[in-house]
Amino acid sequence: MFSNNQIFAAPLAGVTDRPFRRIIREFSPENPLVTEMISCHSLVAAHKNCLRNFDRYDDEGQIGAQIFGADATLMAEAAKILQDAGAKWIDINMGCPVPKVATRANAGAYLMRNHKLAGEIMSAVVRAVQIPVSIKTRLGWDDKHIDWLNLINVAAGCGVQFAALHGRTRAQLYLGNAVLPDVHDAPIPIIANGDIRNTSDVAHAESLGYAGVMIGRGLLGRPWALSEIAGGAVPDNIGLVVLKHLEYTIEYYGARSAVMMFRKHAAWYSSGLPNSSEFRVRVNSITDVNDLKREICEFWGCELNM
Repeated sequence: MFSNNQIFAAPLAGVTDRPFRRIIREFSPENPLVTEMISCHSLVAAHKNCLRNFDRYDDEGQIGAQIFGADATLMAEAAKILQDAGAKWIDINMGCPVPKVATRANAGAYLMRNHKLAGEIMSAVVRAVQIPVSIKTRLGWDDKHIDWLNLINVAAGCGVQFAALHGRTRAQLYLGNAVLPDVHDAPIPIIANGDIRNTSDVAHAESLGYAGVMIGRGLLGRPWALSEIAGGAVPDNIGLVVLKHLEYTIEYYGARSAVMMFRKHAAWYSSGLPNSSEFRVRVNSITDVNDLKREICEFWGCELNM
């Protein structure tokens, strides 16, 4: 069984922001976490409308900062900024399948189709920083191009120290079952990603030669998932966890934005519970933060201290 430092929290766009990482960290103080992906263009230009461009990571423990882009020079500059902000390693996104990244920006999963450009980016980032560099990628662009090992070999030659492999192609997006290949012959350690939800999944990944596992969608509404897989307990009062997560979100984004951004988290936390559908309908109409707190307390039966 893998130890805590081999069980990662995956980067999830629009999800693994600083407030969510903060609540995960309360359950999993030792596990490595990865930020949601950060645009190299936005970061280097210091766009003020993107708060994560100004995050510091000194107090976040084992934290990797993930960047995406198609310009090797900008990616290197972004990596240096994140290193100076306290990131413990830099992760390069080579697996995001959404069109605005993978087809219009020639970044993310597109780099699986252009190993030359991928190599230039990896080499530039490795040279730019003194901390480790990793990549996160997929099996290939589609079923006719399952060439993940070729890209991993390029990565190893560029000085990348490890990789996370999502067991789907770009064409699959997040549909169908993830299929993990055997990685015993890979030149660098590989972290398994995709449909990792329990100890059986972890054991299966270990048998295939993986050096660790990365939990993604299994964290939605379950920020204790990393701890749970390692044998920890589910919290007794989930409502108090939800309220604390909401407070962290308010602190980071401000009350007005936090209400809108937290609706999806409230839905994930309530998933599968009795009357959750009605709860989600009510939450999606709320615009006032105190109304949201009251709704959460009523649903989970916890006391509201305002």
